[in-house]
Amino acid sequence: MAAPNLVKALVLCFLLQRSLLFVDSAIGINWGTRSSHKLPPPVVVDLLKENRVGKVKLFEADPDILRALMGSGIEVMVGIPNELLGVLGSSPAACDQWVSRNVSRFMDKGGADIRYIAVGNEPFLTTYQGQYQSLVLPAMLNLQQSLVKANLASYIKLVVPCNADAYQSVSVPSQGAFRPELTQIITQLVSFLNTNGSPFVVNIYPFLSLYQSSDFPQDYAFFGGSSHPVVDGQNVYYNAFDGNFDTLVAALSKIGYGQMPIAIGEVGWPSDGTPSANLSAARAFVQGLVNHVLSNKGTPLRPGVPPADIYLFSLLDEDQKSILPGSFERHWGIFSFDGQAKYPLNLGLGNAALKNAKDVPYLPPRWCIANPSLDPSAVANHIKVACNVADCTTLFYGGSCNAIGEKGNISYAFNSYYQLQKQDARSCNFDGLGMVTFLDPSIGDCRFLVGISDSGSPVGCTNFCGLWIMALWILSYVRILNVL
Repeated sequence: MAAPNLVKALVLCFLLQRSLLFVDSAIGINWGTRSSHKLPPPVVVDLLKENRVGKVKLFEADPDILRALMGSGIEVMVGIPNELLGVLGSSPAACDQWVSRNVSRFMDKGGADIRYIAVGNEPFLTTYQGQYQSLVLPAMLNLQQSLVKANLASYIKLVVPCNADAYQSVSVPSQGAFRPELTQIITQLVSFLNTNGSPFVVNIYPFLSLYQSSDFPQDYAFFGGSSHPVVDGQNVYYNAFDGNFDTLVAALSKIGYGQMPIAIGEVGWPSDGTPSANLSAARAFVQGLVNHVLSNKGTPLRPGVPPADIYLFSLLDEDQKSILPGSFERHWGIFSFDGQAKYPLNLGLGNAALKNAKDVPYLPPRWCIANPSLDPSAVANHIKVACNVADCTTLFYGGSCNAIGEKGNISYAFNSYYQLQKQDARSCNFDGLGMVTFLDPSIGDCRFLVGISDSGSPVGCTNFCGLWIMALWILSYVRILNVL
């Protein structure tokens, strides 16, 4: 009888370890790559490991990133762009090839720990006007068969990250329901997810609710309680996250899947680009969210049941994202583009605060600024050219560099373009209106960036190079003094 008892004890120990791992790794993060200043993937993986982040969500199957994640122990969700849904849904052979090229070859012993494949990214979004609705399920069915053929179906789960606009409520969470034109498709999708043990993945953005509506109570977007709670029968909602989550729970209940596990694919708060996007608000929201989720309190409709997983949006700022939704789009990262923490944050994963990226391959410490003698009226076209290519969103109303003065704004635009061009000397000419300086022109919270080298390693410098830089630094300083 001792042997069975020993087996039971070992099983219980294993389950306890699994549960502890689940709690430790419940907080994951989105790793986007739409940046002109990309950190080398190994540097980013080290950043994740230093901060004990155990889950990462990718929007595409980037081979360099997947290679860097091999052996890291980090669980991975790999994304499939919406544009591929059509061919994957119509061709089993294309699915076999996609799985082989983007999943199987990275999962040998010691490889990447791919756990999920995200089939599309918010494919039911209203603004797509139904473009991808009929493509999702066929793609999922073909991909599932490809995973079966590759002996990966029991390990890798298919999911579909949905925008919260897939469901709606007249007034209170308990009245939540999926959009009428989606009800049949979502019911089929959820049946597939349930059969295969996958969660329903949803992206929730209280920031957008605040940004898009002047009537939205600001305190309701955060987690400190609200003077405008939503009363739903016996349930009272003090924050938008819980209200949105339970609207989804109610919608799932209406189609017969009220107990469906829910994971949060994206949630966060931008730190720049508009008045409601700033460092203090971003920190308050993200820290409040993490504390709320890890408290395991759940929501009124799911007390004591936190989301299955929650992926913060996002890891790094991305200066190449479209700003059609708003200038804040390029500033969602809890780290700046170069892996430097924007604000103190405890992710509940073992570190009291975020740790910065190491071995960042910066370009040399030099900047392009406006010549102090320039006539500001002569630079309008140059600023337009610079900001059409480089990121100038911090100069917009509410941005961190909006109040540094006219010449400061010109210098910021010039430098952004100069760094984007990898500090090519010609890119700081601007018809003689720009000049290179070795004096950091950053002002307060307005940071003038230094770009990242394409070489993937820190830019080295000999003793002679060091003397040359010092000489140029002195010359640029003297030039400014002479002009002033």
